[in-house]
Amino acid sequence: MVKSKLVITIERQYGSGGRIVGKKLAEELGIPFYDDEILSMTAERSAVGEQYFRLADEKAGNNLLRRIVGGMRHAPTGAPKTTGDVTSPENLFKFQSEVIRELANTESCVIVGRCADFVLESAGKEDLIKIFVYADVDTCIRRTMEVDGITDTKEALAKLNRITKQRREYHHYFTGKEWEDVGNYDLPINASRLELDQIVDLIKMYIRMVGYEIGE
Repeated sequence: MVKSKLVITIERQYGSGGRIVGKKLAEELGIPFYDDEILSMTAERSAVGEQYFRLADEKAGNNLLRRIVGGMRHAPTGAPKTTGDVTSPENLFKFQSEVIRELANTESCVIVGRCADFVLESAGKEDLIKIFVYADVDTCIRRTMEVDGITDTKEALAKLNRITKQRREYHHYFTGKEWEDVGNYDLPINASRLELDQIVDLIKMYIRMVGYEIGE
């Protein structure tokens, strides 16, 4: 159990095992874990159909706008619109960001993806640890095949490349930062030569090293 309120955000390359690590970490710390649960929560709060959030999930906004301005440079500010174009990518991001901030203000938790690191850091959130889990291509392919039940290497690589591109563009569009720049994170972890349980242990060790009290 975390002895003081702490939010851990995890950005992850597809196939690196980052989501599984986040879930295991939350279980061992005895705190809530949020991944696509945020989509359901945001849909309920906003009264916008969950399918809109799922279609836009971790994907960049309008392609033409992104080509012109090279990304939004910062997260959309202000309250989300409740009339008019409520399902625009920017407005959906605002709704989602509100939920992320409320969770972070309410409880210790682990949040995966959705620019939560940037959303919370921009809001001045203290007690925040930002983690990025990545791995080499062979490891990502292997784990993608294992988790997704894919038997063809080329199919796994194609899925890996597609989702990596989506996440990279999404993060850049809404933050103006490079998703894979390890300088954006407190603890970047190369998962290529580590078992997932070892990564969890490494994160817990880091949490203790920076001054938080957590149980064994």
